[in-house]
Amino acid sequence: MPLLTAPVVTPEEPTTPPPIEVPEVGYASVTYVDPVGTRWPMTDLAADWYTLAEGVSGLGAAAYTLTSDPHPRGGERLRHVQAQARTIVWPVLVKGTDHLAFTTNWRALARAFTRTLREGPGWLEVARPDGSARRIAVYYRGGWDGQGRTATGITWDSAVATLWCEDPYWVDVQPQTVHRETGAQVDYLVPYPSVSSSQVLGATTVTNPGDVDVWPEWHITGPASAITFTREDTGDSFTLDMADTVHGPLLAGETVTISTDPPRVRSGTGENLVAGLNWPEAVLWSIPPGETPVTFQLAGAAAGSAVDLTFYPRYETA
Repeated sequence: MPLLTAPVVTPEEPTTPPPIEVPEVGYASVTYVDPVGTRWPMTDLAADWYTLAEGVSGLGAAAYTLTSDPHPRGGERLRHVQAQARTIVWPVLVKGTDHLAFTTNWRALARAFTRTLREGPGWLEVARPDGSARRIAVYYRGGWDGQGRTATGITWDSAVATLWCEDPYWVDVQPQTVHRETGAQVDYLVPYPSVSSSQVLGATTVTNPGDVDVWPEWHITGPASAITFTREDTGDSFTLDMADTVHGPLLAGETVTISTDPPRVRSGTGENLVAGLNWPEAVLWSIPPGETPVTFQLAGAAAGSAVDLTFYPRYETA
């Protein structure tokens, strides 16, 4: 059966400020993206606001809590490792050509950070000179206060913002994507006896270049009546039987998306199809660092049936 494989998706790179030396990171460009998508350059020393390198912290490896049990022969044995939420300290200098310009910039940046508490997280994005970039979701915790010293608060001042990260890992801005599509089916007797499976789209090896597990998203395009995803190294699998959902089998061009974290199944028209998973046997498995053998299997597949696996690699450091 013919298989069509697409390369890794490479979105257009956003504009980044000039790189500078950042503690715990090195030579890099840093941008803060607020909840509505506005980009605030943080390392452009010619701008009206920029990061004060002295005092930056929290960009290194995640902190962990280790749970252990006493060992009868002495010492302890590790039972569980839990990554902890991250705190980033981010000093910023703000200035203006006059007091009104400074006040406008100060208020605008304060709102850009504090609106994360009402409208969802912002993103702190670190870009390298080679074009690669990682980001982390942040919430404002405190610290947007001026120095309160003589001469500050007129045309310049600085704040030391504290940003809280519920997920301590940095995420690549470039998604990794694996695409599998059913080619045109062939007649068994034309031009000679041949076989074209309508079941298995194929086994493949998925490579996770990150430091920790990722939880992928699956996008299925019909026709298909049931979809099974298997992680071959562990045997973990899950099946979405469209006959057990309110939607019914996928017709040509219809879609369904499966999210593994949090568990969620939605049709292209927004229907909740999570009941179609084969609970309680279903295991919405993750992809560990390195290479992982997986298999996509569709019942009722025909020309145009496709599966797209997408994930963003996660890293310990910026």
